[in-house]
Amino acid sequence: MKEINVKAINRTATGKKATKELRKQGYVPCNLYGEAKDANGKPEAKAIAILATDLRKAIYTPHVYVIRLNIEGNEHTAVMKELQFHPTTDAVLHIDFLEVSETKPLTIGIPVHLVGLAQGIRDGGRMNLSIRKINVRAPYKQIPEQLDIDVTDLRIGKSIKVGQLNFEGLELVTSKEVVVCSIKMTRAASKNAAAEEETEAAE
Repeated sequence: MKEINVKAINRTATGKKATKELRKQGYVPCNLYGEAKDANGKPEAKAIAILATDLRKAIYTPHVYVIRLNIEGNEHTAVMKELQFHPTTDAVLHIDFLEVSETKPLTIGIPVHLVGLAQGIRDGGRMNLSIRKINVRAPYKQIPEQLDIDVTDLRIGKSIKVGQLNFEGLELVTSKEVVVCSIKMTRAASKNAAAEEETEAAE
């Protein structure tokens, strides 16, 4: 996984007025969830804020980043688990981070990358990518930047499901029956197939 270094500050005031003021100053209010639990056994959040400009590279991208957080001199390693965006401006309003370690497994969605020119495409079909990410589980050091899937032998009318895939060191959490990609018949391919059948019949 890609990594990025980001500086953060602690938030002491967490009300609506305080968060509104932070956003005016160019900060994004955030929470960092780690191993700490509250009195009810629920994950305890550490309130922090990060400059929006420092997060653009990690937010507006298909890649998944490990964030090296420097919170006023204290180092934390985390991933972004939940983001809230403004409904009209697409500006990020809030981020929940999850602290990770090199040994504890993490569940996260990783981008799908199709490799090769499918036989079905060569025959005139059209590739249909059904999902852009597959949820995997593993220590973050073992998680790749993307999941490469070889589609070279995929033919028209055929598909690849999650259950057909295997990546060393990764547990695939997405349901096995979910279709990752498929080759659809196009009008051109259909006409070509009909023409070939007519030629074979004439011969």
